[in-house]
Amino acid sequence: MFFTTVVIKQFLKFAHFKKSKRMLQIAFIRENQEKVIQALAKRNLDAKAMVATVVALDEKRRATQVELDTILAESNKLSKDIGELMKSGEKAKAEILKEKSTQLREKGKELTEALNTVSEELTQELYKLPNTPADIVPQGKSADDNVNVFQEGDIPVLHEGALPHWDLIKKYDIVDFELGTKITAPGFPVYKGKGAKLQRALISYFLDKNTDAGYQEYQVPHLINEASGYGTGQLPDKEGQMYHDAKDDLYLIPTAEVPVTNIFRDVILQENELPVLCTGYTPCFRREAGSWGAHVRGLNRLHQFDKVEIVRIEHPDKSYEALEGMVEHVKVLLQELKLPYRILRLCGGDMGFTSALTYDFEVFSTAQDRWLEISSVSNFETFQANRLKLRFKGKDGKTQLAHTLNGSSLALPRVLAGILENYQTPEGIVIPEVLRKYTGFDIID
Repeated sequence: MFFTTVVIKQFLKFAHFKKSKRMLQIAFIRENQEKVIQALAKRNLDAKAMVATVVALDEKRRATQVELDTILAESNKLSKDIGELMKSGEKAKAEILKEKSTQLREKGKELTEALNTVSEELTQELYKLPNTPADIVPQGKSADDNVNVFQEGDIPVLHEGALPHWDLIKKYDIVDFELGTKITAPGFPVYKGKGAKLQRALISYFLDKNTDAGYQEYQVPHLINEASGYGTGQLPDKEGQMYHDAKDDLYLIPTAEVPVTNIFRDVILQENELPVLCTGYTPCFRREAGSWGAHVRGLNRLHQFDKVEIVRIEHPDKSYEALEGMVEHVKVLLQELKLPYRILRLCGGDMGFTSALTYDFEVFSTAQDRWLEISSVSNFETFQANRLKLRFKGKDGKTQLAHTLNGSSLALPRVLAGILENYQTPEGIVIPEVLRKYTGFDIID
């Protein structure tokens, strides 16, 4: 009706990746300073000063630790000597050593405070460093430099008088932006009637596809604490984009990735428990400060929107194979929805703070004549795991950091926009066949 389902313009090629350390652990930075600086340059970030600060703080921390260890060792020895002198009745000598022991304890207390201070300073500096891009990530400064690696689906030819989705939702009274503004503020739409049912159908369809593929479903809190935000890398990088309740010091989630991945914070898995596959639906909240403009009308950009997410915890040797599998999984969703889409490999300048490699999915909005991002699928390697202290114990008994991955499957607003625009007919908006068992109707008219 709209287009043939398979029109491949390019083949998606995933390179074989060498096992690498992109954890940005202090030991790796210290031993590979130039390597880290060069890698972060791909993000258009001059990290020389940041790396120098990190290394200097680490040297100070290690020197303080050595001095403290020496003081503690000497203090322990004195305690034993004092005990022996007291047993032998040499109280005068013991009192001299007690005075020295008191001085050592005071010095140890000072050094402990100094160590805590420099350790916290080092941690805060490390939080500022983004993940280093994988070798396959293209050089570039903005979205214009992303690489189109795959495209599928013919773009439909719409009837004369076809409308963009913001006019369609008014025509069929399925989403109400004015009501959302009345209740809350702009960017908080109210879905109603068949619009609400279609929204629910998409959520159920995505969750069912994910669980059928082996992902375990979770229902998670929509508020997170500060530790969770730091664990997955939203803090401090995206603090200005997150809604914050100052009284309770809690943040509204920007994506289900954050609470789902934090389920495994401070967890040590066994190697035979890998991989761990999770999925969850949540509303997502983003302030999107400064993002309003000509291309953000209607459902294109919202402060609250629905999204179904997939998260994986993987062995480092298998994470890029898993990434390929996640991309293929998202492709199936769009193939079944029969929406024209493309996949972009993001350049260094357009990647998220935590990502080592990201593939964006975009659906074509025929009425708007532009591509709309509807999913990002990313491998974070050990970057999040290092913050989360998410580890696994190998068969050799050694503990190491796991790799984390996540992807949208899918973000609803722009998928809905694509369906409304691409499936519109003079008679109404036809419901994609795969969704009809969920909606209970086949047309919005």
